Amino acid sequence: MDCSSLVDRLAALDTCAVSDALDSLGLGGAVSGLKRRSTNATITGCVRTIKLAAGKPEGGSGSHLGTQTIVESSALDVIVVEQRTGIEAAGWGGVLATAAHHKGIRGVIVEGPARDIDEYERIGLPVFSRSTTPRTARGRIHQAATNVEIRVGDVAVAPGDLVIADGTGVVFVPADIAGKALAIAEKIVARERLMSADVLSDHPVTEVMGKDYETMLGTQD
Repeated sequence: MDCSSLVDRLAALDTCAVSDALDSLGLGGAVSGLKRRSTNATITGCVRTIKLAAGKPEGGSGSHLGTQTIVESSALDVIVVEQRTGIEAAGWGGVLATAAHHKGIRGVIVEGPARDIDEYERIGLPVFSRSTTPRTARGRIHQAATNVEIRVGDVAVAPGDLVIADGTGVVFVPADIAGKALAIAEKIVARERLMSADVLSDHPVTEVMGKDYETMLGTQD
């Protein structure tokens, strides 16, 4: 199922429900340790990937990292950057953020450092990153590839996958099982809302979270 057709459904969920759904399918997808750097918004959308490498690009300077991806992205997209070179240099910055926000891109996730954090907040672009640094990418790292499989945490992430990021963490959903995973997550959310309503109606939490709570996810075929 095409990613764009699922984004609205994903936006009604949270990372916990989506992670639980992937657990029930025997799949990973959750990434811990990426911190929300700006806004309180949840990011949901279709993945566009950028892979960075150490040093300067061969054959001249070329365009700055991220610029072409911004041009090619749509208002359904989230840009996901892998900066795992080991070099302390930002995989995203302020001018890129301004361009992404102006284009309507939903947010940016950096597996690595980002900079210009205060600028993201001012313009209202949600950005998550592994760390922060004032150090520029120029002369230190460059864009090696776009629209390729990358890794975020221990998760393989491909262009066209779904992603959701909120105050708890980041979860990637493979495109080929996204419809099934979201259907399971929607059932989880519905059930937990009923459970919360029961608690607020003075049902004992020991009963509400009864003996089947630990096994409620089961294993989905």
